[in-house]
Amino acid sequence: MGNALRLLYGHCCKPTTADDHFAGHHSVSAGVSALAHDLYQFEITSQVPDGLSKHVVSSKKAQANWYRKISETWREAKPPPKTPEEASRLIIQTLKRHQKADVEGLLAFYGLPLPHSLVELSSEVPQSRPEGLKFELHTLPVDVKAVADGDTVTVYVSTMDPRESSSVPKEVQVAAAQRAKARAKRNYPEADALHKKITDMGYRMLPINNEEVLAKKYRIRLRGIDAPESKMPYGQEAKEEMVKIVAGKCLKVLVFTEDRYGRCVGDIYCNGVFVQESMLKKGLAWHYTAYDRRPELEKWEKEARAKRIGLWASSNPEKPWEWRKNRRDGN
Repeated sequence: MGNALRLLYGHCCKPTTADDHFAGHHSVSAGVSALAHDLYQFEITSQVPDGLSKHVVSSKKAQANWYRKISETWREAKPPPKTPEEASRLIIQTLKRHQKADVEGLLAFYGLPLPHSLVELSSEVPQSRPEGLKFELHTLPVDVKAVADGDTVTVYVSTMDPRESSSVPKEVQVAAAQRAKARAKRNYPEADALHKKITDMGYRMLPINNEEVLAKKYRIRLRGIDAPESKMPYGQEAKEEMVKIVAGKCLKVLVFTEDRYGRCVGDIYCNGVFVQESMLKKGLAWHYTAYDRRPELEKWEKEARAKRIGLWASSNPEKPWEWRKNRRDGN
């Protein structure tokens, strides 16, 4: 057996005390330890772990072939995998010619990251003003329910923001003040009626740090991408990924135009990550070339296609704009 597997197994997979157990996991995750243990056992017994067949579609004979290949690759790795990401990449690379369902099932069996979560992002925010930029928004934390799908999200911007403070309608200001008084008197029916008046005018009172903040509502359509609709394959996955990226976080939105539905069309950055880049690289959106010709978006889509990540696991996925057109035409 190779030194890499023996050392990792001896260090992490055979704890003798509670202290030893936790010490082993300071540097190597439980998923990596479990995989190392099973590879070690496979080299001794030629048996794959019980329960794996519930996660994959191929036979026991095929599974044994995977473990032999992974064991060989592991022995040759310098240094051997220590993090879940490193172990996932080793498995994906080793089994790149095998069925996607088997590779993802094997990763899921060990709780290792799936292919779409391993993409590397540039984490860059434009330092200069992009051409065509109309204005910039800095949002309050995004609510989970505000994510409509993989390319649309509703955000709120505090009216204390310099850009907003000078344009709040007088009626909204008066209604907000009256609502505060109604709540102080515990007249909640009146407070609710006033809040409806505020929301009807495109604003909302939001609880932020134990205080209520008056904020303006914006619906944002991500510029340059088109994610699968909710009822399409990967539609739910796209929405879930968007939730994972933006929920509970403040966003920077660069707005370039408005679409026919009154949504602001813009680029979204979250903690330095360009959201469109993440969605394209994870195979959860198309580059919407009819409206955006940026070469970097084309490049990111091609990378996901080449790796068959996300919706590109299908050889000919239906385009969202064609899916919508077919529905409108009654097909």
